[in-house]
Amino acid sequence: MAEQKVKIKVVSPLIKDRIPMPSYATPGSAGMDLHACCEEPIIIPAGGRGRVPTGIAIELPGPEMVALVFPRSGLASKHGISLSNAVGVIDSDYRGEVICLVKNDGPTDFIVNPGDRVAQIAFFPIFKVVWEETETLGETVRGAGGFGSTGIAGKR
Repeated sequence: MAEQKVKIKVVSPLIKDRIPMPSYATPGSAGMDLHACCEEPIIIPAGGRGRVPTGIAIELPGPEMVALVFPRSGLASKHGISLSNAVGVIDSDYRGEVICLVKNDGPTDFIVNPGDRVAQIAFFPIFKVVWEETETLGETVRGAGGFGSTGIAGKR
């Protein structure tokens, strides 16, 4: 697995005291866990939204990389907790704190405690696209089929 250096700046003193830095949970993890960096619990009301700070800011090496913030599948499946923007995009020129925009689709209020793992961050290469206008596109078996055209669980 290739490694790439990314600068990280601690923007909250809580990180040094009691909140962990982002880290990979296992050697095979694609994303690093992001932890809630807060003094007090944050309540995300049922059906509501909230902002959860992480206490860090990052500097990507250049426009050829993007950082994407994803929900944690365990929180989604057990509590209905996800990100209100589905996936957070951190562009190479953003220098502010990484904030998780959390939504609660569950039936009860959800409490985010200081240090809780609330999301995960992963890094991807970016390609700058130059549009090439055309009158036709190449043919495929699928064609223009979408929105369930391949069936449920691969059944046609």
